[in-house]
Amino acid sequence: MAETAGADEGGIAAAKARLRREALARRRVLRTAEDAAAREARFNHHLFALFERLARPGTAPISTYLPIGTEISPLPAMRRHVARGGRICLPVMQGADRPLAFRPWEPDAPLARGAFGVMEPVEGPWLTPAALLLPLLAFDRQGRRLGYGGGYYDRTLAALRAKAAPLAIGLAWAGQEVAAVPAETTDAPLDGVLTEEGFLPLTPAAIALGEGIA
Repeated sequence: MAETAGADEGGIAAAKARLRREALARRRVLRTAEDAAAREARFNHHLFALFERLARPGTAPISTYLPIGTEISPLPAMRRHVARGGRICLPVMQGADRPLAFRPWEPDAPLARGAFGVMEPVEGPWLTPAALLLPLLAFDRQGRRLGYGGGYYDRTLAALRAKAAPLAIGLAWAGQEVAAVPAETTDAPLDGVLTEEGFLPLTPAAIALGEGIA
């Protein structure tokens, strides 16, 4: 049985590696398409509406990310949300095999380059987000997300969900959807995905949230 389980895990790891290569290539095409700027503007329109839904009075900040490479950029909606008085935090890596921590972000917040070239806040209190908006390489309609392979968001969501029930929403180009993402038991599922085409709720908790986000 142990040998079979090991073989299964190896097969999933190999399938994920193949899909990562394909997804990175696909995302480069999406980023460089002639209509990429218009699509990203539509995405940020939908994202600002999602921020407004998530940021109820008295709620904790929303975690998002600063884009790297060909990731779809949430920055316009982030700036607009903060200008309206909203609260946003960003993840900070605490070391290999550890969950992410979170610090507040504003457009003029001091940042430093962390692991993998990601910019991170260097000051401010540690926060617990009410929802996490995650980058990804690929997603499917079962809520499975393909990340970069470090497992940081999976560990973080497991730790947070042991105490509360924060929503996890992937941010992506619509063209990053695939039929099925290979998954392991440690992979944390998404509640929904937001693309330039609108909001795709994947769990009951996300269905009401998505009403009105076209």
